[in-house]
Amino acid sequence: MKKIFLFFVIINLNNFAFSAIKENIIKNLNYINNISFKFEQNINGKIETGNCIIEYPKKIFCKYDSKNNKILVSNGKSLVIKTKSGSYYRYRIERTPLNYILDKDFIINEIQTLKGRIIDDKFLNFKIIKDGNEINIFFDKKDFFLIGWQTLDIYQNLNITFIHSLKINQKLKKNTFKLPGSD
Repeated sequence: MKKIFLFFVIINLNNFAFSAIKENIIKNLNYINNISFKFEQNINGKIETGNCIIEYPKKIFCKYDSKNNKILVSNGKSLVIKTKSGSYYRYRIERTPLNYILDKDFIINEIQTLKGRIIDDKFLNFKIIKDGNEINIFFDKKDFFLIGWQTLDIYQNLNITFIHSLKINQKLKKNTFKLPGSD
């Protein structure tokens, strides 16, 4: 009987500890209006790096370090990828996993209901499944800030994005999220 009681005490302590972790993540997300960061993105083994700015909800601007000077921009409705050659690829944001990743209210609501897991005692992971998208979002266990995500892109390529050098609530330029070619 003592073993069963001890087992339930340990489970309840773990649930309480993870609830506190979830509350810290939610507190951080509620505080954030925008984040700037450096990233490393691995799409099916091809690694690219660059800098991004996210402004909630659903706005992002990323400039890749690659030789083709690729940029990715969302104004909250459309997502455009532009390459050095001048090619533009436009998508409706709601047709991409970024629709969910860039919506902090959605993430907060999901975190409140999801169980989550701790990985290597360093990272917190929440797996979100929505509209056929599987999105794994990762947070740092020490400071509870976003450190990356893993998705399948619209072409079903595995996309792993790791972020670092995070800056929070920076003053942003007025036209940061203006779509290329929308003059």
